[in-house]
Parts: sequence; C-alpha cells; structure tokens
Amino acid sequence: MYSGSGFSGRVRVSTERTVDAPNNSWVRMEPGWLLIEQLMKGTRGIRQGHRKFLPQFPRESDESYDNRLQKSVLSPFTKRLELMLAGMLTRKPVRLTDVSDVVTEQLFDVDLQGNDLQQWLFNTARVALRYGHVGVLVDAPAAGQNGRPYWVSYSPREILGWRTEIAEGQQKLTMLRLAETITVADGKYGEKDVERVRVLTPGAYEIHEKDDKGDYNIVDEGTTSLNEIPFAVAYANRTGVLESMPPLDDIAELNLQHYQVSSDLSNILSVSAIPLLAIYGFPQSAEEISAGASEALALPESARSEYIEPSGNSFDAQFKQLEQIENKINGLGLAAVLGAKLVGETAEAKRIDRSQGDSTMMVVAQQMQDMIDNCLRFHAEYMQQPVAGSSQVNRDFLGQRLEPQEIQSLLQLYTAGTITQETLLNELANGDVLSEDFDIEEEIEATQTGGLIEMQQSEPEPEPETEATMPEAEPEAEDELAG
Repeated sequence: MYSGSGFSGRVRVSTERTVDAPNNSWVRMEPGWLLIEQLMKGTRGIRQGHRKFLPQFPRESDESYDNRLQKSVLSPFTKRLELMLAGMLTRKPVRLTDVSDVVTEQLFDVDLQGNDLQQWLFNTARVALRYGHVGVLVDAPAAGQNGRPYWVSYSPREILGWRTEIAEGQQKLTMLRLAETITVADGKYGEKDVERVRVLTPGAYEIHEKDDKGDYNIVDEGTTSLNEIPFAVAYANRTGVLESMPPLDDIAELNLQHYQVSSDLSNILSVSAIPLLAIYGFPQSAEEISAGASEALALPESARSEYIEPSGNSFDAQFKQLEQIENKINGLGLAAVLGAKLVGETAEAKRIDRSQGDSTMMVVAQQMQDMIDNCLRFHAEYMQQPVAGSSQVNRDFLGQRLEPQEIQSLLQLYTAGTITQETLLNELANGDVLSEDFDIEEEIEATQTGGLIEMQQSEPEPEPETEATMPEAEPEAEDELAG
C-alpha cells in the first residue's frame, strides 16, 4: 500500500493549489525551521548561508570576507541539546503492556530500516524537538502482497496539507498530503531521486509522481483495510492542529550569535594578536631591512626597535561576551525545556529543579507515548489482533537513584500489604535499583509459581487409616431390638 519517506525538503510554494503546494499553515511555520535546519548541518551547513548568517563588514573586501568565513567554526550547542533531550526520553527502554507476541517481534525492526522501537523513538523525538511536532504513518503493503506494517516518520516540512472534521466527538483527518522522495535505478549502475506526493483519505490512497516536465501524475492508487487515516502526531510545542513552533528556537538564535561573535574574535586575533616590530629613528631613505628569528638588525646610534602588541582589554570583553552567551544557552537549554541547568549541581538543587521543571519534558514524553499507543492500535488492526496493547515512555530524565531509606519505606509498604508486588518492582525499576533488562511480569509470574509449589510441598500428607483411627461400627438394628 504505502512506501517509505525520504523527502529532500524541496517543495514548490505556489498560489496554484496543485497537489505539491503546501497549505497556509505550512507557509506560516516554514520560516521558523530555516535557522535550525542549517544549525543541524554544522559548520558546513551554516557556511552555505554566507552573508545571511555571517554579515560582511562595511568596506570589507570579498576576499577578506571569504577568508573569514572559512575560518569561522560553529559550536554545536543546538544539536547537542537536541541529542541530549531525545536521549533523556530513551534513557530507559519503552515498556510494552498487552502487546501481542506477533507485533512485539515486528517492533524489533519497526520501520523496516533496521531500527528497533527504542532507536526509532530516539530519531522520531529528535524531529519533534527540532520542528515542534512529528507525524508517523503506519504503513502496510497492498492487499495480496507479502509483508507487514511498518512505521514511517514525517517532519512538518514533509506534511504539505491536511483537512479535518469533527466526527463522534473527535477531530479526525479527512485528507492528508505527504511529500516523499524515493531513489530508483537509473541505467545499469546509476540512480536518481524521484519526488512524490502521497494523498491519503479514510480507506484510500493515491501516489502522485513528478515527471521530467515538473508535473505530478497519479502512478498508483487503491484502498486500505482501515476506515481512517493511520497517522499519529506528537507535539513538543503545539500551537494548533498539526501546527507548532520549534521549542529550541531561542537556543538557535543564541547559537547563531555565538557563531558571529566567535568569528569576529577569531578575525581580530588573527590580525592584531601577533606582535609587530616597530623601528624608530631609522632613515626612510634607507634600503628595506628584514628581521626574523635567525637575523639581527644593525641600526644607527639614535635608532631603536621594539615589538608592539595590543593590551588585550578588547579581547577580554569579547571573551566575556562569548562566556555570557554560553551561560545563557546553558541556562535556557534545560531550564526552558527541562528546568535544570547543563552544569554540575548539588543533589538537593537537582531535586528542586526536577520538581519545578519536569512539566515540559513530561508533556513531550506523554505525547510520544500517546503517539506510540496510536501506532500500536493501527498496527494491531492491520494484523487483525484483538488487543493493541499500550506503552510507557521513560519519565525519569535525570536518573535519580532511590535512597536506602526510600527503598526501606517501599518494602515496609509492601510487607504491610499497602502496595502490590508489581507496584514495588515498578518503583524499584524507576529508581534505578533494578537493571534495565529486568522483566517485572516474568518475575511476578516466577515468584507466584514458586510460592504455589512451596505451599503444595508444605501441605501434610494424609495419614493411613488404622484400627485405632477407624470409626466404630454402628450397632445393627437387631441388636438394638434385642436389647
């Protein structure tokens, strides 16, 4: 039915409502993606913007600017923060509950790209943190073809348009357009990229492919076994239906400022930080002289020479400015998204930050969890499984290990019968007391089975009946009459 996404990011913004034209929401969001997308490409990507990201000084020649551009290096603050936050969500494996063995086995290669659910979540969370939201299509082969469902992630740049309506008290998609790029063989050894647009409606799909003239033509269409569009969304900074803003936008602006100030400082150091030899009292009419480490100067009696170098006060000011920008990035980095700083803190300070600032990342974790649950539902419907199951995404972002007194308190609650064994083991696992590969359900089943066997072994065997233990025979009726 569907195939994977590999969209290159090139779309045609046109007033004509063609199949590849993005809608108004896409156009409003797109300016907020440009800077972050370039920052994610690193130094090479930011250099591609030239004067857009690194302005040229007044009266600076093009040659001097090009030299300065090639020496300017970007510090990857935004990219590092994105990786860190996505890693917090996947610090512990995703827990699945009541998911069938068939679906669980398929989740070890959830996207048919060799990624299991954990790695797939990490990659998908990065898209949500970069753009503000991410969409996932649960894809499946056409009817009659071998294969099984798989999950394909789409960034907001690839979600060109959509329509919704209220049905049964819920807002549901009635049309969705997704931009894709596939690589096909070209000749005996070559290959080429082909741009496509996938149009989805409840229970049906169309594939529009771009030809050599730039027009899109339908190359495939058909129906699906579902009565809805199998598309799930997770938001990191929602502003509307399939609309959002990059949550790291402020960090990206500071990252760009750091790049520009660092470039200015590097340029000044390369020009003025090297001492210059000055000669006083030497006649101007004299021939040129040279000086170096292996040379000496012969000067007139009244002449003198010395090296001149700047005092360094201006350098200190720029170094302090760079430090202030880095501190702002560190402060906003996790304070804006998590509520904790990227520097070492005491355990008590971490607890305070954690209690006050986990809400934003909690929302992101809940969004990713809801998205996985919806994908599991679509997956189960394709596989005709009666129960879809559910998931649990990690929320212990800072990895706070339980203290001994906390463990003792949990054990006392369990011993008193206040909490169940499952609750006890879940709390111990969340508190980093148990290993990540600890299977709670398997442990509960093993302990219950072991307890049952122990009870059966402890039951006393029935004693054999003897004359002493046999009940006395009741007197016969004749004896009673005789008496």
